[in-house]
Amino acid sequence: MNIELDAQGRKLVTLIPGDGVGPECVAATQRIIAATGAPIAWEERAAGASVFRQGVASGVTADTIESISRTRVVLKGPLETPVGFGEKSANVTLRKLFETYGNIRPVRELPGVRTPYSGRGIDLVVVRENVEDLYAGIEHQQTPGVAQCLKLISRKGCEKIVRLAFEFVRSEGRHTLHCATKSNIMKLTEGTLKRTFEEVSKEYPDIEAQHIIIDNCAHQLVKKPEQFDVIVTTNMNGDIISDLTSALVGGLGFAPSANLGNEVAIFEAVHGSAPKYAGKDVINPTAVTLSAVMMLRHLGEFAAADLIEHAVLVTLQDGTLTRDVVGESGAVGTRAYTDAVIANLGRTASGWQVRERKPLLLPQISAAPDFVKVSQRRVVGLDLFVESNLSPEELGHSVERLVADTPLYLKMISNRGTKVYPAMGAITDLVDQARCRLMLRAAGGDLSDSDLLAVVQQVGSQHRWAHIEKLQEFDGVSGYTKAQGED
Repeated sequence: MNIELDAQGRKLVTLIPGDGVGPECVAATQRIIAATGAPIAWEERAAGASVFRQGVASGVTADTIESISRTRVVLKGPLETPVGFGEKSANVTLRKLFETYGNIRPVRELPGVRTPYSGRGIDLVVVRENVEDLYAGIEHQQTPGVAQCLKLISRKGCEKIVRLAFEFVRSEGRHTLHCATKSNIMKLTEGTLKRTFEEVSKEYPDIEAQHIIIDNCAHQLVKKPEQFDVIVTTNMNGDIISDLTSALVGGLGFAPSANLGNEVAIFEAVHGSAPKYAGKDVINPTAVTLSAVMMLRHLGEFAAADLIEHAVLVTLQDGTLTRDVVGESGAVGTRAYTDAVIANLGRTASGWQVRERKPLLLPQISAAPDFVKVSQRRVVGLDLFVESNLSPEELGHSVERLVADTPLYLKMISNRGTKVYPAMGAITDLVDQARCRLMLRAAGGDLSDSDLLAVVQQVGSQHRWAHIEKLQEFDGVSGYTKAQGED
């Protein structure tokens, strides 16, 4: 790893204070790091709400991008993200711009922080794929009544996150890795992660590898969280269950994370910007501080990292707690909590250990876009999504007439994923988007683009269409799934 140094030979880190409570948490963490004497220098840059207000749609300025490209290491406070409107999340933008494909989110039971799970010995890590899945953010309003979000899962992305998870298990001296997916329903997308996990696991015989369905994983995390060591999962699943796991040990105020890529690493708390608490000296800075501990280990500053982690444990064990843990009564403010951590540098908490860690080996994966290569492929039909207020029978008969003289026939129509034509006798509450599955009449044929476009034009002469998907086979394996009820 190439580390940028300043004129004094200190390791240079891009610092993004963030929005809301971010600047307070970051300032507290800077004070703690400085007290250890770790050779860290900061290059402050902006992202988030202040940048959105400048009219920068990405929420990230050009000089921030330039700084990160040089330093390759970022400590970031939480950024404000518009909810349900406005621009994309600047958090997600940063992860995607620098291909920080792995999100590491550890949680462990902490001294002095009482929860219903205290005494259970929770010490687990969620390894979340960080750049694809539904977070690709590719959405379309296909009809006035139906919106679509594309769930993109690549074999390359799965290979990277799975290998990172196995290497992470080794680096921390752990023993078990669960892969959590919804592959019982999404057999192609979530199923790709499961299949990749099972193949790669053969290269790590020293690690116990288990697959678990994500909803059962969530159930088990609440029922018996101490059974888990490391969990690897897709982006959306990881976002949800990592928030769940943080609640088991005291909340988001104790939830750090690392966004890791082969070129850049971004360290940040899992929690948001909490603007209503900004500037009130009440926020818990531990999540950002522990994120910085992960950053120091990434930079090879293991002694300083261990020093801070021990000091945090001692501070909590001594009962120095913020309002998110004990409420208003008996709570200390952000500055007082930080002072206590600094005063406790060099002490160790009785009965609480800091895990010995080895450097994490990042997987080296081919950069080729065509990561998966096939010998044979053919197009066997298409799914044509149309906007229609007709009954399934009316639409089906109309489409059948329109394609009667083409190489394709109408196999079925589905509505919200359920086959509605030919009728099965099911009860389906229809919406104004219908998927017409058109298949080649000739077995073993390969649908040409010209024939495909001609069919679309023919159907489009009578019906408004919104979307097309080719139905493909790769090396004889179907690259599409069936509707509920489809033969």
